[in-house]
This record gives sequence, C-alpha cells and structure tokens, in this order.
Amino acid sequence: MINLCNRGLRKIPTWVLYVIAPVAPIWLFYLAVTGALGVEPIQALEHKIGELGLQVLIFTLAITPMRKYIGLNLLKFRRALGLIGFFYVFLHLLVWLLLDVRILDQIIDDIFKRPFITIGMISFVLMIPLAITSNNLSIRKLGPKWRKLHKLTYLATFLGGVHYVMVVKGWQIEPMIYTGVILALLLTRISTKKLRSK
Repeated sequence: MINLCNRGLRKIPTWVLYVIAPVAPIWLFYLAVTGALGVEPIQALEHKIGELGLQVLIFTLAITPMRKYIGLNLLKFRRALGLIGFFYVFLHLLVWLLLDVRILDQIIDDIFKRPFITIGMISFVLMIPLAITSNNLSIRKLGPKWRKLHKLTYLATFLGGVHYVMVVKGWQIEPMIYTGVILALLLTRISTKKLRSK
C-alpha cells in the first residue's frame, strides 16, 4: 500500500502545492469579510491563518520520520511545504500588523513588551533566511552549510508552538497538543542521530 502511495506521489509535481496554497487563506478572508468568523473576524482570521501555518510546518517536520518509520516518501514536497508554511505565517503577521494593530508605535511596543509576540517574531525572523535560501542556487552556493542553516526550522517551529500556547487564554489542550507533537518529532531526530553515532 505504501509503495503504491509512493508511486502515485512521484507523479504529482510540486507546483501543484503552490497553486493550492492560496485557497485556504483566501477562503478564510472571505469568511471574515462575510461575518462567518464570529463577532471578532480579524482576530479569528489572524488566529486561523497562524494555526494553518503551524500545521504545515509541523507536517514538514513529520516528513522525515514518516519516511523512516512507515516508508511514506514525501521528501520531494518538503521544500514547497516549508515555503507554504512560511507564506501562511507571513500572512498571519500581516493580518496582525495591517488589520489588527495598525499603529506603528503600538506594534513596536508589543514586540518588545509582550512575550508571546516577542517569541512569535523571533520564530518568524528565523524563518526568513530559510525561505530566502529554499532554492537550488542557494543549495549549490552554500553546500554543506545549507543543511546546517535549515536546522533552524526545528527552533522556528518549536517557538511557533510556544507562541501558540502563550497566545491563548488559559491552559487549552489544542496548543499543548501541537507543542507536544513538535517535541515528539524533534526527539525522533535526536534519537536517530544517537543511533547513528553508536
């Protein structure tokens, strides 16, 4: 069954993901404009796009363990999914900047004085060099340094999970599950490295 899935996945070009990627945020924006996201549509839009970005980044982290433990090979889509995750997080930031806060002084004040926003911004800044270098030219130019640089994905995604935990009011189970899944995926990588070193 897995082999059949892998054969089917090999036939799907990566550009399909880029075509599909804008559909979800466009739909969410439509729901916000039409009032379908509740009494605070901007905050709901901001939250849902951010959550979508975190989901994609988590799935990107899961690609290597899925290949190792169940044989499902999604490696050809990993770079595209990483860029799509960055795109969603960037949209999340834009909604906060342009639709939610909108006042430059308050934005700067929030970044430095509200810990959950500080952590979210650090996570986003870490993703910028990853997005910029997610191309074949950068891989050739950077060589082995490219892989080292892209290990920032682990920290950026983890901080994204921490940001999600901190942004919600009270101890809600969903953000905790997200962060737990991120930690579990990172632990699989650590254990794999230890096994290789023995």
